[in-house]
Amino acid sequence: MARDEAQGQAAVQQLQAEGLSPRFHQLDITDLQSIRALRHFLCQEYGGLDVLVNNAGIAFQRKGSVHRVRDLPRFLQLGWAEPMGGACVVQNRPPWEGKGAEVTMKTNFDGTRDVCTELLPLMRPGGRVVNLSSLMCLRALKSCSPELQQKFRSETITEEELVGLMKKFVGDAKKGVHKKEGWPDTTYGVTKIGVTVLSRIQARHLSEQRGGDKILLNACCPGWVRTDMGGPNATKSPEEGAEIPVYLALLPPDAEGPHGQFVME
Repeated sequence: MARDEAQGQAAVQQLQAEGLSPRFHQLDITDLQSIRALRHFLCQEYGGLDVLVNNAGIAFQRKGSVHRVRDLPRFLQLGWAEPMGGACVVQNRPPWEGKGAEVTMKTNFDGTRDVCTELLPLMRPGGRVVNLSSLMCLRALKSCSPELQQKFRSETITEEELVGLMKKFVGDAKKGVHKKEGWPDTTYGVTKIGVTVLSRIQARHLSEQRGGDKILLNACCPGWVRTDMGGPNATKSPEEGAEIPVYLALLPPDAEGPHGQFVME
């Protein structure tokens, strides 16, 4: 699946050349109708889902367009970003950071949440769900105020409460008061806090509602990977970056865990 159909079809052709038989379906996780079209396709063609890996994400936004980490040297020189946890992450607040908060949140957190809302009910017994997060979420969490840290670390936090916190960050960032309100200066990091905490909530719900189905759901950090987003200077190849997500996606049928964890090297 990919937002860009041409790129998705190119990936399919490459895999077919290696003797595999993948199928492509367009997906834009910022478009609820696109997600629902995928859900309909999966129901019609397969009747359910065994593995779900939520890998879509962006690192930062400027003047309405997403900048990939091929711009890393320039952003590092300006002191705007640093490589960490699978992406080039904004650390200091450039003029466009507040405006970009809404766009980044819509993809990284809202989109991932919408995909899970629509597709988790399709998971078959023994299914595996992997939400790609980042080591940056831990650093961002440590930079939050004690009050925010307590809320995010709560074992009883609800999805509605988490969504409210993510919306508050976007509102505070757009007004330029996020630091005063106890937030760190990294939109990417906050969105990945959201993904990691959401994963814990989702795992709790699966245990409560479908405990006998032994579905395991986790978040993970793949590391800094040489992709379009990670850029050519990243320390891991795509194959190396896939190791942790694939491990979690292929946990054996008798595995009891990990479940609801943030997994990293």
